[in-house]
Amino acid sequence: MDFKPDRTEKKAIYKQLAEYIENGIANGTFPRDKPLPSERSLANELNINRSTVVSAYDELEAIGLIERNRGSGTTISKDIWGVTKKRIPSWNRYIEAGSFLPNLPVTQKIRKEAVDHKLINLATGELSEDLFPKSFLREITATRSFIGSLGYDHPLGSEILRSTLTKHIKKCRGIETNPSSILITSGAQQALHLIVQCLLKPGDAIAIEDPSYNFNLPIFKSAGLQVHYLPISKDGINPEDLQELYKKHRIKMIFLNPDFQNPTGSLLNEKKREAVLDISSNLGIPVVEDDPYSLTAFSGDKIPALKSMDRNGNVLYISSLSKIVASGLRIGWIIGPTSVIERLSDAKQQIDFGHSSFTQWIANDFLESEKFQTHIKCLTKELIIRRDKIVKSLETYLKDQVEYSIPQGGIHIWCKILKDYNETELLEESIKRGVIYVPGSTMGSKNGFVRFTFAKEDEASIDEGIKRFSEALNSL
Repeated sequence: MDFKPDRTEKKAIYKQLAEYIENGIANGTFPRDKPLPSERSLANELNINRSTVVSAYDELEAIGLIERNRGSGTTISKDIWGVTKKRIPSWNRYIEAGSFLPNLPVTQKIRKEAVDHKLINLATGELSEDLFPKSFLREITATRSFIGSLGYDHPLGSEILRSTLTKHIKKCRGIETNPSSILITSGAQQALHLIVQCLLKPGDAIAIEDPSYNFNLPIFKSAGLQVHYLPISKDGINPEDLQELYKKHRIKMIFLNPDFQNPTGSLLNEKKREAVLDISSNLGIPVVEDDPYSLTAFSGDKIPALKSMDRNGNVLYISSLSKIVASGLRIGWIIGPTSVIERLSDAKQQIDFGHSSFTQWIANDFLESEKFQTHIKCLTKELIIRRDKIVKSLETYLKDQVEYSIPQGGIHIWCKILKDYNETELLEESIKRGVIYVPGSTMGSKNGFVRFTFAKEDEASIDEGIKRFSEALNSL
């Protein structure tokens, strides 16, 4: 057989062999009146494991190309193209061929373990059920009239909600805008997807923070973008690094999470914000500001959004209600130049014909009511309690084994582990002991870090979770 496995290829050898045989059946290399080589003889001929041949034949049998019979061996199906033969698509090939990449295996494992098993969850970046404003939202649905349409809504989203958002954003974030410059999205995640797909092309270079939640997103690689990294310190990125990246790679877009950054909790100081905006204006590079946490500032101070300081229309501002109200509402928004918003809106229409009018109605009424600010105050107070609990637990169980900065907002704490350890083994051991968290490698290039989220569990569970993590770490 004229087949040589390519061991440098990412594709598994059994898949290479299956494709070779499939093509050979189609072009006549393997005659239909003769049996295929046995698994053992083919393995010996190609100097590969027999299990590799078995897997290749399994795949060919699944799609109806071959038949395996005791006594007569493996033969080509006599009715490949006939009406009686039902061929099954080779779904694995379709899955691997798709341009939209899957999440990292570690990320998939964390989500699966968190769903399938009752673990103390210090990984999931959302609020616990008791922090959702359920009573307020129930009151809205029970006592207030539905004000939307059950048909397709405006392409930009509910005009009433967008008008409410202009007031909300001006009051809370100091951003001057108008309803025609806002697009309602299915959370911040969809907003990022729309920006990447509509405003960038394969080969474009972008800059993201390191570490960063965006590092964990395959959307950039799926789009064929070149991703370059901006190291994070206690007060955010260094703008000079941004200039260097532009000189080397001609950066086309900058993605920043300046307020209580995920995962480090860092806050980009005002001087650096001004420097970033100056660089953006001088070089003509758009900045995407992702703002999920600014309203949770534990000091109660209002932080100026990059967008509020933007005098030239260089910043695309993304925010949502996912991290501060309820992730299940799926209400997010993008603010930007009208021409950009219309382009993104057109793309969103192709995907889902617009956002749910029902959840937009609930979001609008909640944002308009005094109870929204009441909820934010209660939420912030509770997050401070949980933040303090996780800090105390780290001091109790991991003193002298971790370093961290105490976050002044948001829902995450970023920890450096001061001993050498195997990241995979630590995660597996922690899961065995009933606690899940996010390994640092999924969020950046640095080794030896972990991210704990303190919004998903109550105080007792946070303490027990850190205790179990400590036991897992000390068992290695």
